[in-house]
Amino acid sequence: MAKTFKDLVAEGRAVAPMISVNDAEAQMASHPETVVIDVRQEEDSHGNAVAGSINIPLGLLPLRADTELPEHYRDARIQDRSLPIITTCGAGGQASLAAKILHDMGFTNVKIMEGGTTAWKAAGKPTH
Repeated sequence: MAKTFKDLVAEGRAVAPMISVNDAEAQMASHPETVVIDVRQEEDSHGNAVAGSINIPLGLLPLRADTELPEHYRDARIQDRSLPIITTCGAGGQASLAAKILHDMGFTNVKIMEGGTTAWKAAGKPTH
């Protein structure tokens, strides 16, 4: 049976917990090794991203997170499978897909920002 976007989002949310923007901000402050990954296309996130986040578009995430591909494909910031990661996007759907990808790749500490960057901005949190 074919899956819908909604089905894929549900799969991501089944393997990674949602985290509120306040809890995400607290985690970033108390665990500075936390990596916040914005999975939107760069042109969609530029100037409108969680302060301190890195941009890795959803389509490139499996390449950047891989540990066996040649170095020029990988992102050194996300090679540790136990690293605390929070995924985000505009509203949370794509972030859920990203969490599922990372989970399937062996990452053990992934959370999804509830409401994405839209909720982050609405809460008055810093952006870049």
